[in-house]
Amino acid sequence: MPDTTLLLQMLALLMIIGAFAGVLAGLLGVGGGIVLVPSFFYAFQTLGYDGPQLMQICLATSLATIIVTSLRSVLSHHKKGAVDWQILRTWAIGIAVGAVLGVLVASSLRSTTLQGLFGGLGIIIGLYLGFGRSHWRLAEQMPRGLRRAILSPAVGFLSVLMGIGGGSFGVPLMSLYGVPIHRAVATAAGFGITIAVPSVAGFLLLDVAPENRPPFTIGAVNMVAFFVVIAMTLVTTPWGVRLAHAMDPKPLKRVFAVFLTLVALNMLRKALGW
Repeated sequence: MPDTTLLLQMLALLMIIGAFAGVLAGLLGVGGGIVLVPSFFYAFQTLGYDGPQLMQICLATSLATIIVTSLRSVLSHHKKGAVDWQILRTWAIGIAVGAVLGVLVASSLRSTTLQGLFGGLGIIIGLYLGFGRSHWRLAEQMPRGLRRAILSPAVGFLSVLMGIGGGSFGVPLMSLYGVPIHRAVATAAGFGITIAVPSVAGFLLLDVAPENRPPFTIGAVNMVAFFVVIAMTLVTTPWGVRLAHAMDPKPLKRVFAVFLTLVALNMLRKALGW
């Protein structure tokens, strides 16, 4: 059995992480993975689990939580008629294929390389959150044919490399192709399930050295983090929703964009050994 003091420290850190992620999700509509992955990384590193596969553990555990949160989200949006099932059906296979490819690539990369990828992609997402405009358009309908065959796996692949659901790439993509923002957010929740289910199945089979993984880790998924974060987000996401209705979330989104960019830059700095 792991040391009791270490377990208590781990539980305390994970409760704080889950609470923070839940509030942000409710307040800004930001997917949990973009917060969870760097939070898991710093928490596990602080607890002494800075092994060569630490980022794989963070990605896999984040994606496991996304299965639950995305399912809850898509069911809620479906009741309001907001999910575009036509987009979801036609994009799901490509996204799932990209997610599986993402697991294969992520499993073979070093933790520092995955840190660098997270940092680089996180900066791009942060800049879009900060400077993106709702009226930007590439076209007035979602891509079909060859463009869909290229873009759908790309969404799944890049999301797995960052340990995130469908929101960070799916919502901007759909918005740029004329999908109304509320419909894009609802449909992206479905993207999250399509990304997370096959990728977590793959990560559960990943072999991680026992000395490099936190207690109660199966494959690359830490079960303690999974259950604690799910429990905390169930409690704190409604708090974020209430805050969102009490204040203007737009300036807060810009503040979060700055925060995310700084986190991504720090992750990139660590990856480069600076």
